Amino acid sequence: MFSNVNLYNSDILFYSFLLKQNATAKRLVYLQSDSIRITLKMGKEITNRSEDYSQWYIDLVKKADLAENSDVRGCMVIKPYGFSIWEKMQTALDKMFKDTGHTNAYFPLFIPKSFLAKEASHVDGFAKECAIVTHYRLKNSPDGNGVIVDPEAKLEEELIVRPTSETVIWNSYKKWIQSYRDLPILINQWCNVVRWEMRTRLFLRTAEFLWQEGHTAHSTADEAIKETRQMLDVYADFVENFMAVPVIKGKKSEGEKFPGAIDTYCIEALMQDGKALQAGTSHFLGQNFAKAFDVQFTNKEGKLELVWGTSWGVSTRLMGALIMAHSDDDGLILPPKLAPIHVVIVPIFKTDEELNKISAKVDVISASLRKLGYSVKFDNRDNYKPGFKFAEHEMRGVPVRIAIGPRDLENGTVEVARRDTKEKQVMKMDDVVTEIPKLLDAIQGNIYQKALKFRNDNLRKIDSYDEFKKALDETPGFILAHWDGTKETEAAIKEETKATIRCIPLDAPEENGKCIYSGKPSNRRVLFARAY
Repeated sequence: MFSNVNLYNSDILFYSFLLKQNATAKRLVYLQSDSIRITLKMGKEITNRSEDYSQWYIDLVKKADLAENSDVRGCMVIKPYGFSIWEKMQTALDKMFKDTGHTNAYFPLFIPKSFLAKEASHVDGFAKECAIVTHYRLKNSPDGNGVIVDPEAKLEEELIVRPTSETVIWNSYKKWIQSYRDLPILINQWCNVVRWEMRTRLFLRTAEFLWQEGHTAHSTADEAIKETRQMLDVYADFVENFMAVPVIKGKKSEGEKFPGAIDTYCIEALMQDGKALQAGTSHFLGQNFAKAFDVQFTNKEGKLELVWGTSWGVSTRLMGALIMAHSDDDGLILPPKLAPIHVVIVPIFKTDEELNKISAKVDVISASLRKLGYSVKFDNRDNYKPGFKFAEHEMRGVPVRIAIGPRDLENGTVEVARRDTKEKQVMKMDDVVTEIPKLLDAIQGNIYQKALKFRNDNLRKIDSYDEFKKALDETPGFILAHWDGTKETEAAIKEETKATIRCIPLDAPEENGKCIYSGKPSNRRVLFARAY
């Protein structure tokens, strides 16, 4: 099949495309162009989204070389390519935090059990998720088989492995704050946390995960509330403008808010399977933790007052959102602002002499693009054929692929393929350095617009409970519906449908209506969805 045909790079791309459509072929197909042999592995690399969305996600995380399950139950290994995406997220967010006046610090991994007991609602919220250290030493087993816990090394006070850091940080703030002149304190830390999960999924829900957590202290409630809302806006800005994922900003219901908070604000995103994913939270803590840890300051009038607090965080769960919001059945689709590699250049050659000529030109193009701040990979590996490289970089979501062969050098052109639409175009070689940045901007914008259209197409207003249940089962997505504001109704809807109130949208207009469940009066719609 397709043997003994003369193929140049445009032909190779075309036949690669044709072959990829044959999902049932389970063999190796060889395309020959004189002495070139291009090996294309047939068969589905990942499960189709339409067949099994959950398995598609797992396949993609592994095939794109992002992460793998650890031998430690519930934990994951983030592989270099996946971690490089997380690093780009960190870099962008860290700059945004510092631009708003925050500085980084680090607090202990271990928290005395008594600290958690000081704030009742906080400990209730995390009690079932805590990992506990009870001993501080091992010893050789008497029977010679390995090691055992030394029973003589029991800790006087058990330690909790950090599920979140409010308690240990507010214990420090008690030492740092005496006067209004010590406020505000605006601190962020990048760290890992442990929450004992029974059912895990790579990036979305693991026993240990990476995140940042901001913790701030203020002299007034208004200042703390302003901080809470500011950081919510920072998160929304990052997720929309870097991740290219549209979000809805809102306030959590009483039943869904953070343990120990007065108010919790969040951003909610919609994944391609119609489920919601909470992409970030920002909490107004009021004076709850200041009371628990006796954190007071002397105000300008010389009177003692309790400090007002906030906390806010995002985690490696954003990696899951990035994957599920954009990617397709052929692999990752990464927005250029977070892509570890912006442009991959694949040479098409017959001889070492041709490769040397292509390499000389690629060096010039790559150097110019790198000066503009773009990451360029020249994939000149000699143990893989072009077709394999095309498929690999498509799987890994590289935004732009350039193919250059001998005929391209003669014509002064290259063939450019974009990952988001899979469109290809012939571009003048001299125009690459000026046109590729424009193309990357276009890809970033297109990815966002596609996600926004999907979100808007799957955002519905519903006014009856029967219609609500039908919509959840038949066409999942965001639902705006009236709710009577009670915990009882919220719990009943969750129990019967598995849908939760994702948030009360901040831009929700006042609108008289009736709760879909109880029929009681309601003055605005809230956002419902089944969620991760």
